Amino acid sequence: MAVTSRIRAHGRAFAHIAAYHPELTALRRDLHAHPELGFEERYTSQRVVESLKVCGVDEIHTGIGKTGVVAMVRGRSTASGRMIGLRADMDALPMTEHNDFAWKSSKPGMMHGCGHDGHTAMLVGAARYLAETRHFDGTAVLIFQPGEEGFAGAKAMIEDGLFERFPVQSVFAMHNWPQMRPGTVGINPGPMMAAADRITIEITGKGGHGAHPYATVDPVVVAAHIITAVQTIVSRNVRAIDSAVISLCAMQAGDPGAFSVIPGTARLVGTVRTFNPEVQAMVEKRLHEVCSGVALGLGASAHLHYERIYPATINTRDEARFAMEVAQKLVGHEHVDRNMDPSMGAEDFSFMLQVKPGAYLRLGQGAENGVGACFLHNSRYDFNDDVLPLGAALHAGLVEQGMPLAEEAAQPTLRHTPVSPNPVRSDA
Repeated sequence: MAVTSRIRAHGRAFAHIAAYHPELTALRRDLHAHPELGFEERYTSQRVVESLKVCGVDEIHTGIGKTGVVAMVRGRSTASGRMIGLRADMDALPMTEHNDFAWKSSKPGMMHGCGHDGHTAMLVGAARYLAETRHFDGTAVLIFQPGEEGFAGAKAMIEDGLFERFPVQSVFAMHNWPQMRPGTVGINPGPMMAAADRITIEITGKGGHGAHPYATVDPVVVAAHIITAVQTIVSRNVRAIDSAVISLCAMQAGDPGAFSVIPGTARLVGTVRTFNPEVQAMVEKRLHEVCSGVALGLGASAHLHYERIYPATINTRDEARFAMEVAQKLVGHEHVDRNMDPSMGAEDFSFMLQVKPGAYLRLGQGAENGVGACFLHNSRYDFNDDVLPLGAALHAGLVEQGMPLAEEAAQPTLRHTPVSPNPVRSDA
């Protein structure tokens, strides 16, 4: 079923934005063809700035959080004094793309495998609509964030004074979700994404000849016991009603060419995912105890380096419920999952939600015919361009309904001819 047939007739923003769907698609595909990693989004930021100037936004600020861009659009009135933030991430992933369409990555070893190209295009679409209609009372703050994929770009923007300079009362973000159909939205009034921690376990034993293991302390055997033992933390220390994941995802030990040499050291690398800070602290404590205890029992030593990367992404209840209502008015009650299961994945929008109230939504993009259904971080992934107008309209709805004009019956004055853009302000 086409996205357009799933949108309610009163979706004014959707109908308006659909008129420039081809332009948003062209922008999205250009960004897909030119992926950039965290804090290297120079081409992407430049294209965003160029697009925002054409849109006729009121202010553009660059260099926030290194390569971040922030734009401001003022409503027909600003008497309310309110400001709402909308955030899109811009960076790509360090992975090789295996698609063969015309807009595939032009950079070996880099691709937009998570849809940030689509998120950026959707927010540009919202910027254009908001600047052309200005059917709200307040100021929309559009945040184009760098470095979401492991670089904590949200934190960098906050530390660069994002919310001091743009004091929004609330902030919202959305992410495409291939497991949901186009025209659907998912959210819940609590945890949406888990905290992501990185663990590194350094094991020190005593190397030697593989034919004489009695003269060694084999770190490979120690690593094997640690891999097994740490799995008991979730099964025996975490309450069944809580959630936690411990995954040891890589092991380094010895030389594959030296088949008869027992190495002196081994390293395990993995991740911990939790929602509750108390569970997170308990898992960290137990990991230290289990790793050192198992190693000691086998005559070796183990050192755990535990690094907290991203906190859990937890929606604030009022803002989540508000976002649900906005989505419901756009796509209909039956197409909004109001109690979406949280994901054990992670998202650095969590840093923004630690500072400001807000909500994180999921936008369906997996069509029945296979378009957009490939899951995130897959070498065959591509953003489904059919949902660009819907995502942009959802952004716009958060602004219009969050900062309504006093005269709601007033019709917007469309300004299809962009105003002369103000000079771009570099804050680097």
